[in-house]
Amino acid sequence: MPVIDVHTHMLSEAWLNDIRAHGAPKYGVKPTAAGQDSVWMSGAPFVTLFPEMFDYDLRVANMDKAGVDIAIVSLTCPSAYWGGEAVSTRVSREMNAHMAYQQGRFPDRIRFFATLPWQYPERAVEVLAEAVVQGAVGVFVSANIDGKSLTAPQFAPIWQAIDDLALPVLVHPTAPQGSAEMELHEYGLVPPIGFMFDTTLAVSRMILDGFIDRYPNLAIIAGHGGATLPYLAGRLDRCHEMIPACSEKIKDKPSSYLRRIYYDSVVYEKNALDLCIEVAGGPERVMYGSDYPHNIGDMAGCLARVNALDPAAAKLVKSGTAQKLFKL
Repeated sequence: MPVIDVHTHMLSEAWLNDIRAHGAPKYGVKPTAAGQDSVWMSGAPFVTLFPEMFDYDLRVANMDKAGVDIAIVSLTCPSAYWGGEAVSTRVSREMNAHMAYQQGRFPDRIRFFATLPWQYPERAVEVLAEAVVQGAVGVFVSANIDGKSLTAPQFAPIWQAIDDLALPVLVHPTAPQGSAEMELHEYGLVPPIGFMFDTTLAVSRMILDGFIDRYPNLAIIAGHGGATLPYLAGRLDRCHEMIPACSEKIKDKPSSYLRRIYYDSVVYEKNALDLCIEVAGGPERVMYGSDYPHNIGDMAGCLARVNALDPAAAKLVKSGTAQKLFKL
C-alpha cells in the first residue's frame, strides 16, 4: 500500500511576491539576522523559506528518498488572509490553480487541499466550488483567521458548503490570538508552543461549541497530532463535568468528540504518537504527516516513528486511513 503524507506544504513564487506587494503592514518578506529569507509577521520572522518549498521536482525526488508515495499538499500560514477581498480571492484562486497544475504533472504523486479567502465567505464558497472541479480533495484552514475563531458565525456559510461536500479539512496552526501579549516571538516560541496553543484552542472551541454535531459530514484533521489535545483529554472531560459553561452546548464528553476527528502523525516522539492513537480511538483516525519542507519537517523521521508501530496500525496510519478518508 502507498505511503500517503497528509500534512505537507508547498508555496509558489507568485504567492511570495503577492505578500511582498500586499502583505503590509502585518506581513512581509525579508532576510533574518542570519541571512535566511523569511516571511515576517508583525516585525518578527514567521516562516523560514527554503528552495524545496517551491520546487515540485525536488519534492518528488525527496519523497522517493524517504519512501513516500503520495503527498496531499497545502499552503501554509499566513495562507491568503491578507491584502483585502480582491487580493485574497485572487491569491486563493491562483494557488489552487498552481497546485492543480502540479497535480496534473504528477498525477500519481500529488493531491492538494484547497486554499480559500476565509475572511470573505461569499467569495470563499465560490472558490471552494472551483477548487473541487480542479481536483482539490480537501480544504486547508488556519486555526484562527486573522485573529477570529473558526466557530465565529461569519464562517458558517463556508463550513456548510464544506459539510455539503463532505470534504476533509486540515486545521493548521498559525500565530495564536494574543501572541504579542504572551511575547511568543521571544525565543522563537511561536512554532514550538504558540502553534500548539492555536490548534488546541481551535479544536476545543469546535467541540464545546457543538460545531462537530452541527456539521456531521465534516472530517476535521487536527494538525501536529492534535497539538496538546491528547494530553488534555481527561482535563476536558473533568471540566465538562464540573464547569457549566463547558457542557452548555454538548452532552457527550469532549473525549468522545476527540474520537470523531482525525489526526496526523507530526509528533517527534514515539510515545506522543502512541498517546495520540489511544485518544483518537485507534489508528483508523490517524494519518502519516511530515510537515515537509519546513525546517522542522521530517519525512523520514516521521515515517520511522509510524513504522515502529505494530504492523497493522502502521499500515493504517501510512495509507489505509487516508485512502478511505480521501477516497484515493
